[in-house]
Amino acid sequence: MKTDKRRVPAGAAVLRDDITTAIRRAVTQELAEVGYGRLSIEAVARRAGVSKTAIYRRWRSKLELVLDMVSAVAGRKLPMVDAGSLRGDVELLLLVAAGALRHPLASQIIPDLLAEAARNPQIAETLQRALAGYQDRVGELVIGRAVERGELPAGADRRGAADLIVGPVYWRLAISRTPLDTPEIARMAAAIVAALRVACTGPSLDEPAVWDTRSLTASEPHRAGA
Repeated sequence: MKTDKRRVPAGAAVLRDDITTAIRRAVTQELAEVGYGRLSIEAVARRAGVSKTAIYRRWRSKLELVLDMVSAVAGRKLPMVDAGSLRGDVELLLLVAAGALRHPLASQIIPDLLAEAARNPQIAETLQRALAGYQDRVGELVIGRAVERGELPAGADRRGAADLIVGPVYWRLAISRTPLDTPEIARMAAAIVAALRVACTGPSLDEPAVWDTRSLTASEPHRAGA
């Protein structure tokens, strides 16, 4: 039986995967070394061992190249096994996140891109999309499992919970840049789980508190005629 084989049209460029991989690796290294502002196609090509033409066949500009890198990293599958409990899942996620944030490349690239996002709407939009996707995956894996086990109610705010889980470790390692060892991660996980249970099952917070600026403490909401 004869089978049809698709052929690349005559004159079309064949984009080799190994060259694409080399370019992506090079842009990551360059971005960590010099930042987005000083990043150049020439330097990426030199580090990757390819011509500038090879890069421009794939991406039209350094902005497009960096946005593609961010999207590719954000789209990676979250490596999470089921630890059997909410606390176990949270602790495992914190260990994974801490390992990623401690990586020399991530520790240089993330702050630089966040700073650049304040000046570049396209980078800001791509980062927001990437973070929203990460929130959704954390919510699906960690909070979804907790709901299935009966550890959290079905109406739990998954994105809000993802912020509560990842926020502390990001603050420590990416913002304040202070060490975070494994025993402390375990304690952090326990505190986060306690906070999640209160946030997801506690009393309604729909009615905002009224702040007494004289004492800088929150008071009970004012009642009519009080």
